[in-house]
Amino acid sequence: MAQPTTKSEFKQYCLRKLGSPVIQINVSDEQIDDRVDEALTFWQDYHYNGSELVYLRHMLTQEDIDNGYVDLNNTEHAKLLGVVRIFDLSSSISTGTGMFNVTYQFVLNNLQDLTGYSIQNYYMTMQHIRFIQEWLVGWPLIRYNKHSNKVYIDQSKAKLTPGYYIMIEAYAPLDDSNPDIWGDRWLQNYTTALIKEQWGSNLTKFVNMQLVGGVSFNGEQILNDAREERKEMEESAKSSLQMLYDFTG
Repeated sequence: MAQPTTKSEFKQYCLRKLGSPVIQINVSDEQIDDRVDEALTFWQDYHYNGSELVYLRHMLTQEDIDNGYVDLNNTEHAKLLGVVRIFDLSSSISTGTGMFNVTYQFVLNNLQDLTGYSIQNYYMTMQHIRFIQEWLVGWPLIRYNKHSNKVYIDQSKAKLTPGYYIMIEAYAPLDDSNPDIWGDRWLQNYTTALIKEQWGSNLTKFVNMQLVGGVSFNGEQILNDAREERKEMEESAKSSLQMLYDFTG
């Protein structure tokens, strides 16, 4: 069968991995929905396939400056995992503007032989200028919490001008609007483990219950196996499957 592309297909896929319909999985549909949502949240937070790098362009308003923060709740990316940094798009990095910009002057004076010109010295100089800029001025200090979804800019309001643009570098979670997420193998296995844990937990409420034909389930064993699978997958995700980012501010 093809990989699931909807939440409904995804739930049925996970149930089949547990033995359905040959075996009755004693978990309600509401419980399955809860475990799928729980798995999605963990996958978005810790797995490199669960999030994506985004850049948000925002024009500062006087209200933003007065508040000291940028409210992202009404933007395209209303949900973010974290904000890395912001870039000021309205000024250059100590290299001049217009025709006095270092890049402009370099290209102007070396336009004829640019393809054969060694830019090693230029590159090293620009890196040194960037280092001096970061050392003496630094990046704007920021604070962000995904529950409030507001980027606080901790610098003098005198340096912020209405109408100027900033670029926000952040990580956004992938959600169910992208059907490809339901085909992620790790998400499938992790969700199956969570449903299995729920199944085992449900069965432990009926100790020594006999089914038709004298068959009985060992709910305690199912629960312990599922918990071990879940623990191993979560430790693996946290230690080796996280996105290589460094949230600042």
